[in-house]
Amino acid sequence: MEHNYNDLIAIFNRTFYVEYNTKLVKGDDEPIYLPADENRTFNGIYFAHGYFSSALHEIAHWLVAGRKRWGLVDFGYWYEADGRSEEQQRLFEQVEVKPQALEWILSVAAKHRFYASSDNLNGTTGDTRPFKQAVYNQVCDYAKHGLPKRAAMLHQALCEFYGTENKIDLAQFDINRI
Repeated sequence: MEHNYNDLIAIFNRTFYVEYNTKLVKGDDEPIYLPADENRTFNGIYFAHGYFSSALHEIAHWLVAGRKRWGLVDFGYWYEADGRSEEQQRLFEQVEVKPQALEWILSVAAKHRFYASSDNLNGTTGDTRPFKQAVYNQVCDYAKHGLPKRAAMLHQALCEFYGTENKIDLAQFDINRI
């Protein structure tokens, strides 16, 4: 299935712009979240190069961040650039579990392939199995306890658009394929 990032922009903006003053925007190089300021009247989630996966990933970070973090560039999160040591990589993975679990759930809703991302092309990723297991475990937790409000809203909108069932069916989540 072909995925057009413009569809995702329309779905996201229709779902969240009015209530949360937040727009999904095709960006250039690096993805970034920019809060509204004197030059921009809206909060902007900018994803890289029109990549559908990048958009889903950046949305997932917004879904995890709380209102206080919405006022900070990139939600105020620590980010060590590509080339992290194995210790830095483990810290990076800890903060990526929930966003990547949400990204995976949204990807399934949109019939889009998900790949867990270590995002460390020039560094040491080490054994990624514990990270993938943690992401899968978080998906299981969301399946059992439900998605947070905004994640549930977007999940429903994606399911409606892509014709998928509005539930988290764990049979659709194969840890060996991410």
